[in-house]
This record gives sequence, structure tokens and C-alpha cells, in this order.
Amino acid sequence: MAFALDPQVAEIFAPMAAAMADMTPPQVGDVAGRRAALEGLIAHSDTAQPAPADVTITDHHLLTADGEQILLRWYTKQGTPSEPGPAAVYFHGGGMILGHVGLFDGSIARYVSASGTPILSVDYRLAPEHPHPTPVEDAYAALVWLHEHAVELGVDPARIAVFGDSAGGGIAAAVSILARDRQGPAIAQQILLMPMLDDRNLTADPQLTPFMAWSWDDNRTGWGALLGDAIAGPDVPAHAAPARVADPAGLPPAYIEVGQLDIFRDEDLTYALRLSQAGVPVEFHLHPGVPHEFDGIAFTTDVAQRVMADRIRVLSSL
Repeated sequence: MAFALDPQVAEIFAPMAAAMADMTPPQVGDVAGRRAALEGLIAHSDTAQPAPADVTITDHHLLTADGEQILLRWYTKQGTPSEPGPAAVYFHGGGMILGHVGLFDGSIARYVSASGTPILSVDYRLAPEHPHPTPVEDAYAALVWLHEHAVELGVDPARIAVFGDSAGGGIAAAVSILARDRQGPAIAQQILLMPMLDDRNLTADPQLTPFMAWSWDDNRTGWGALLGDAIAGPDVPAHAAPARVADPAGLPPAYIEVGQLDIFRDEDLTYALRLSQAGVPVEFHLHPGVPHEFDGIAFTTDVAQRVMADRIRVLSSL
């Protein structure tokens, strides 16, 4: 029996698929074309749902080790308890090559409103202008910053998670490895939504090709921008591609989810298995009938509601 989209998701995706049928996708390596095509779609998805009125947004700035300034956006729910509580550091998706914190204001505010857990969103620098290790170093610096400012922000430093989707999920996993290897700040949990983990995932699977929201050409472009000629070679470090980690022992507990029609399915399944075999507590969800980032567009569907309930539960339980 062949794969098929979840019926509710298929109904919502149909007009978009029809509109895109005659469009020529960007060539491999065309970062500007992907930014033009996908950032508009992300912005539309982010504003398609109402923004909660009970979330306050405050901007901070972090001076990086190489002298650049990056934006850290802090989202808190109004009326939260005054005693120190949990928080999450969030890294947005975009294939390592696109996106910025402002494109995700609505979605992050909705997570905060529903869970009560504040979130620090990080405007990490993007490839190819800033290849590895800049994005993960920016992300790690933001984690350190939150630990250093935990008292003034009302955060318990023992209850800080890293959180991301797609490329941001990969960065959250990489930051977890980096923090372990450097004996750096504690991470209570890694929350990895359809994470982009393995630069070697470059060969198309014909079973998944009809459902691609992020394609193998996109993947080669993103990893190539981050790693250059090192892509898929023997010397890529786990701090760039977390699937390369030699020993996952000692990493933080993980929540991992992915759609069965997502090109990241196999690398995410494998990562969850390897973490489990190394003694890392893992909660894993494989959602049938859905492709990459489906929930941003098909947010009214039953499967999207289930996905969101799980994410809110995990954030609330930190």
C-alpha cells in the first residue's frame, strides 16, 4: 500500500499544490531563490492564526565572540508566577539558510501563551554568509546568556531546554552535544521537531518525492551552504551535523517528532534509536500521512492539534 497524505491535510494542501504545480523550483545552490520563495510562506503561516494578547515580547542583544551583535527575543506570559521557573531557548527553522526571529513571532507567542513557559528566540546567523561553526556558536552563546541572566529573568537554570524545528531542531541537538562536550550550561531537555540532523541525506526516496515540502535539492543546498566542500565527507563534526555524534551518552533527555512523509524521517528515527541505546531518555513520535512542517499550514487538522498538544505538554512539564 502506497503512502498518502492524511485526508484533512490533503484537503488543505490541495489549493497550494495546484498553485505551485507550474512553478520551477530553485536550482541546487540557489539560496536567494529559496529565501524569496519560503520566507513569504513562513510569514503567511505565522500570521494565519491570531497572536495571543497575553504575551510580552522584549528584545535583548548578545555580543558574540567575533564582535557581532545578534538579537535575542524574550517571550513571557503575563501574570506568570514570580518564583524561578522553566524556560526554553528556541532556534527557528529554515534549512540553515533562511529565516529570522520576526518570522516566528506568532508561533512562539502561542507556545508561550499555551504552556506558560517563557522562550528566548535566537537570531543566529545564517549560511552561506556565515558557515559552520558560526550558527551553532551563536546558538550556544545564547544558551550561556540565558544561564547568566537567569536570576533577573526569573528562570531556574536547572530547567532550561533547547527547542527547535527543522534546521533549528538540528541546531538544538548540536548545542546539546556542544554543551556536553564543553561541560557547559545544563540543558534540561532537547525538544527536536522534525530536526535536520544528517548532511549525508542527499539521495531521493521515490516513496516520499510526491510529498516533499523540503526536497533533497533544498537539503543539498542548505548543507552545502553550511559545510561547503566538506558536505557528506568523512570530517563533518557532530557540532555541525548531530547524526555524526560518535557517542550520544550523557546528552539531555529528548523529545523528537517527525512526519512519516518527511525527508528527515529516517535520520530522526535513527537518532532517537541511538540516543535510546546510549541510555538517554527519549519520547519519539512518528506521525503518519504528514510531510515536513505541515502543521504551519494545516493547523486546523486533527493531527496538527495532536502535535501541538504534545509540544505544549512537554514545554509545560519542564
